[in-house]
Amino acid sequence: MAAGVGEQRDATSPFVDLDRQSWAAMGRHIPLPLTAAELATVQSLGDTVDLDEVREVYLPLSRLLTLHEQEGGRLHRAYRTFLGADSPRTPFVIGIAGSVSVGKSTTARLLKLLLARSPQHPRVELVTTDGFLLPNAELEHRGLMSRKGFPESYDRRALLRFVTAVKAGAPVVTAPVYSHLVYDIVPGAQAVMRRPDILLLEGLNVLQPAPPGGAALAVSDFIDFSVYVDAATDDICRWYVERFLRLRETAFRDPESYFRRYAALNTGEAQERAEAIWSEINGPNLEHNILPTRGRADLVLHKGTDHDVTHVRLRKV
Repeated sequence: MAAGVGEQRDATSPFVDLDRQSWAAMGRHIPLPLTAAELATVQSLGDTVDLDEVREVYLPLSRLLTLHEQEGGRLHRAYRTFLGADSPRTPFVIGIAGSVSVGKSTTARLLKLLLARSPQHPRVELVTTDGFLLPNAELEHRGLMSRKGFPESYDRRALLRFVTAVKAGAPVVTAPVYSHLVYDIVPGAQAVMRRPDILLLEGLNVLQPAPPGGAALAVSDFIDFSVYVDAATDDICRWYVERFLRLRETAFRDPESYFRRYAALNTGEAQERAEAIWSEINGPNLEHNILPTRGRADLVLHKGTDHDVTHVRLRKV
């Protein structure tokens, strides 16, 4: 079959590249299962997603994910027959990776909503790896506060134990909870999962391989399908600075906010501080740790300068 308009097939590449028009055609017969008001509840600050983008980008993606999840169910039934065992199916785990400020949190929350409203009505849970960051006190003790978000700032063993328990089919699995307001783990708080049909695991580090000389397994080994949200580094930096300036006028003014001290900065000072944080922390983390995992993803959503997805790269099967 010949490649469609806007579709690039390269026999030497393990990926198929599709422009937005070609990708949108994959979901043209799927009814839109949410309203603009519902969409607004899942959007992150500065990440503009409208109903057209949901229809053209995220509905085809939710359809593809549903196909993979259903195939996983058929494979489980075949395994059960082969083994002669009546073991329950384990959750289908979807990893969502990408930089700070690229919009992966909106993607994760939107996919949770869309997948839960598919005709099969699966039970869908969402966990972010922020909950597996080491507490601030421990980061300060190790001299890692300036590297928060880097691989070494996470309790990688706890995160690996969590996803291992999920894929082992444990009836109840818990995860720590992170507060972006106080910029720390919430003591005693837990997210509880009781064997959902689908688990969305969102974070900077979900596609990283096992560290050299460390554990033989990585979180990515337990992910059934992975999505990487991508954009040009200059665009992501600009989005980060713009979000920082908006937060200075909103969340940073909360007396409980860890970043309360930034609320008093004028616009120039705030922009300078945001650019410094990017160049010292978020930019290097993206370049050295996050971006190298893009090629490990099953699907890449690439955004243009206005945050809209412009094309999709899908791994061949």
